[in-house]
Parts: sequence; structure tokens; C-alpha cells
Amino acid sequence: MKSKLGFSTGLLSAVLFALTLMPGPLQAKSITLSYANFPPAPTFPCVQMERWKEEVEKRTDGQVSVQTYPGGTLLGAKDMMDGVIQGQADIGCLCMAYQPGRFKITNGLALPLRIPNARVGSMVLWDIYQKYQPKAFDQVKVLTMFTTAPSNIMSKKPIRTLGDMEGYDLRASGGAAQILKKWGANQIGMPMSETPPALQKGVVQGVFSSLEVMKDLKFAEFCPYITMTKTVLYPFAVVMNMDAWNKLPQDVQKVFEELGPQQASWTGTYMDRQVQESIAWSKEKHGVEVIELSPEQDARWNKTLVAPIVDSWIEDHQAKGIPAAKVVKDIRDFSAMYNGEFVN
Repeated sequence: MKSKLGFSTGLLSAVLFALTLMPGPLQAKSITLSYANFPPAPTFPCVQMERWKEEVEKRTDGQVSVQTYPGGTLLGAKDMMDGVIQGQADIGCLCMAYQPGRFKITNGLALPLRIPNARVGSMVLWDIYQKYQPKAFDQVKVLTMFTTAPSNIMSKKPIRTLGDMEGYDLRASGGAAQILKKWGANQIGMPMSETPPALQKGVVQGVFSSLEVMKDLKFAEFCPYITMTKTVLYPFAVVMNMDAWNKLPQDVQKVFEELGPQQASWTGTYMDRQVQESIAWSKEKHGVEVIELSPEQDARWNKTLVAPIVDSWIEDHQAKGIPAAKVVKDIRDFSAMYNGEFVN
């Protein structure tokens, strides 16, 4: 029997049957990635992690799913880089100031160079990484970088003069230790996640860091005074295991690449807003007093006393074959540009 189009019914049935066996459009394979972070969930490194996760999942139409592990539940602060290299996590967020000898070039951002805020610091850090491509990151894929806001002193007693800081125990890490030494204070090194109980037990009498922790970690309950020094930044990096990166489809890699500088800018902007909210909250909820340095104090604390730190860093790193003087000049010049200043 033939159809009106001239095909036999048997042939037409065979064709239709064959069509049902043909594969439809290929479904993109789903990808699940683990992302480790060391501070508690409310803190800004973890807030940026959750934002990045949401953005990745949205931009890949759900093809990529990111499982986040805050609070050191997968990798600790000092294990982050090696843990990612070894594949214990696909992605990890690390504070480079915890290993100043390992991340020599990017830790230039931890020098007292008066970078004004976290947004400027984050963009400068990203540009420094892109320009110098430090060997410290050769075994990973860098997804983004960012910095804290400038550090200030949060303390149990008022710090109004250098004399008030003499022998005072303050939590700080990385290059901040040298600054506190110049000011006469004692630096106590520990990850930020260990600091709240240390404050409670009196192991430390205050903190030298960016001020969002007054609210995020409730430091305002233990530190009724803030002294605005507006000094050093802490640089962070988000890195990915190289094997995990190489397995990603090109379109997913493109999404991650596009997000690099965007995430740096977003995180810096978020951080700066959080600092202002934290100061206002600390004043309102806990009556925290904010102490401002006079212009003369600021010049002595942040220029006269700490300038040798930068000079020594340059001399030491130049001797190791690192173009340290050029790195410092670039940091200053890039900072001025992002801050809308003229560069000579």
C-alpha cells in the first residue's frame, strides 16, 4: 500500500522508527566544584565566595554547581594553596599575608603604601598579578584577587599616642608585624578565625586589621576603641586546581576569565561599604569611640616611622632578583590612577 505522497506504508514506518532512535541535542554535562575558604561564613571573603558561586551558576545556566566550604571545614588558612594544588579542593581562597615569603611580588600590596580603600587595592592587585605573572602561582589557575580595606587598630583601651601602644599585644599577620614594631606594639600572629576567642581570653588586647570585623565577627563587644591609622592592606587570591581547570569546557573557562576583574572590583566595593556600615553599627550598638590621628601624628606614624619598611623590602627583594623597586612604583602609580589622581 502506498501513501498519497507515493511512499509505501512500510518504508514510511521504517523511516519514522529510525528517526526516533536518533539522538536529540546533546545535553551539557553538569560540573560540580568544591570551593574552600578559611574564615567564618559572615566575613567578607566568604560573602564574595557566595556571590561568585551565584554568578557562575547563573552565567553557565546551571551547568556548573559550586559547593562552598567556609570556616576551614575543608582546608585551613595555611593549608589552602597546597591543598588546592593537591586537589583536596577544586578552588580555594587564601590570604597571601599568611605566607609572605611565598608570595613575594603580590605581597607588595601589604606594604604601607597608603592605598586608600579596598576597591583601589583590589584592582591594583589584579593588575600587578597580570603584569608580573608571579611564579608562586604557576601550579594553579588564578580566578580573582582582592584586598581588605586599610588596617586600623581595634583595642580594649584607647590608643591616642605611640606611648599608649608601647608593649601592647595586637593580633596582626604578615607585613603588619613590622609596622607594629615601629609603633612599639607587640604583634601576635594568628588567623582571623582564631582571634575572637583570643580576645575573650585576653591572649590579645586588640586587633590590627580592616574594620568590617567589628561587626562581622562582633569585635565591637571586646574592643570599645578604634584608632584610625588607615595603613596596610591584606591581599587575597582565589585559586583553582590546574587539572580541574583544564577539564572545564572552553565556554565555562571563558565565564571564569570574565569574572576575574569583575569579582575583584565587586569585592573591593563590597568591602568598603561593609567597613562604613561596621563603624556606624559599632558606634550605635556598642558606643565604640573612633579616635582620629592629627595630621602631625599621621605623618609620623605612617610616613616617618614606616618608610624604612618599604626601603628594606625593596633592597631585600632586589637582591633576590625581583624587580621590587618597579613593583612598588607600579603599585603607587596604579593606585593613583584608580583613585582618580594624576601620575607624574
